[in-house]
Amino acid sequence: MTIHNRHRLLLRVSTIVAMVIGMKLLIHFLGWEILSINPLFSGIVAANVFLMGFLLSGVLSDFKESERLPGELSACLENMAQEVSGIRFAKSEAQVSSCLILLSQLSRNILNWFHKKHRTAELMEQVNNLTPQFAALEQWTQATLVARLKQEQSNLRRSLIRIHTIRETSFVSSGYLLADLITLFLCIGLVLAKIEPFYESLFFVTVISYLMIFLLLLIRDLDNPFGYYERHSSEDVSLKPLQDTAVRLGQLADIEISILKSEPSTIPH
Repeated sequence: MTIHNRHRLLLRVSTIVAMVIGMKLLIHFLGWEILSINPLFSGIVAANVFLMGFLLSGVLSDFKESERLPGELSACLENMAQEVSGIRFAKSEAQVSSCLILLSQLSRNILNWFHKKHRTAELMEQVNNLTPQFAALEQWTQATLVARLKQEQSNLRRSLIRIHTIRETSFVSSGYLLADLITLFLCIGLVLAKIEPFYESLFFVTVISYLMIFLLLLIRDLDNPFGYYERHSSEDVSLKPLQDTAVRLGQLADIEISILKSEPSTIPH
């Protein structure tokens, strides 16, 4: 998480806690503090922390897996590009330009897809369009190389589907609802609770509400590690490996386009 994103999350939490503190001050001066602190209150706090720990452990497992997925996508794309471009070293007449250009376009579209600027169905169709490209390469290379290309295509498709599933699926929605309700009731209880002296009351309200609200927002943010398109998302996995791969494949595609322009007779139909 970048410093900017970290500050954005802290600002959201601080804004909500400030509202809670403002309500506490208002309730205190109006004399509406009607609840007393007893052992049951601390039990509710402990139960909420336990629930959030369960939710946090669940989303962290998906987050750890998600950290690897952009790198795996990058490796699949670059492996295919290197295998295809290597065919020309064995047979200089091999027409590999269209396949390399398609791989470069695919890498850029995957980056756009992460920001929801490209639909999943269209992206999967572009992945499937690699199949006829690989079939056309069989006349210039061995079948084992084409088999490796198809295996990388399969790995690419599997990773994209997994990312789509993680992005569109929420972890235990009923658990989030319960955590929201308990946190809300805790904040209301803290606002209405009478604790003397008053400065101690402000301290405990600030610390407990900040902890609960921060954990709640953090868990919701971690639940979607690919939330680049969400305004308030701050905990997202890095796309740097995929961005670097897109740049390298773009340079490779530019070379192929220049070859096609210099030799128009080699343009595949």
